[in-house]
Amino acid sequence: MSNVYDFSAKDRMGNEVSLKDYEGKVLLIVNTATGCGFTPHYDPLEAMYKEFRDQGFEILDFPCNQFADQAPGSDDEIHQFCTVKFGTEFPQFSKIDVNGETAHPLFAWLASEKPFNGFGKGLKNAALNKYAAANNKKYGDKTYIGWNFTKFLIDREGNVVARFEPTENMDNVKAAVAAAL
Repeated sequence: MSNVYDFSAKDRMGNEVSLKDYEGKVLLIVNTATGCGFTPHYDPLEAMYKEFRDQGFEILDFPCNQFADQAPGSDDEIHQFCTVKFGTEFPQFSKIDVNGETAHPLFAWLASEKPFNGFGKGLKNAALNKYAAANNKKYGDKTYIGWNFTKFLIDREGNVVARFEPTENMDNVKAAVAAAL
């Protein structure tokens, strides 16, 4: 695969969507969960989406339940939670796996383009690293994503230009998106 447009995924209604539909846009692809300590990231994500969508920006939301069962609901339940609690309007896809033998090929590719480099420094990050390592041990060499709310920034040509772990300050994510636009 040469860029993100070579992939497709099912939307929350089960329809296959080619990521080529987003060609020419700046994308932020995120694996999410409704019961995670990082779930409040939906607020700055939605604010970013509202601010930048008219400039060719899209957020693609991929719920995932592989991290401590923090997204246990159906696609409809997850969508309802996100729209009611956070007012999300950006595209939400069907729940997927991002690690292991059943990982969606998109996330395996994203992680091969920008591999995991740790959660950063500090006590909170060290604690997450320990918990994530225990959780992800079962995926071995097919551990592509460290935790929920990992974000990949894609440029208008479909190339991965940045990876942001969930511990990254959302102001830094916003600045990178603005620069890509």
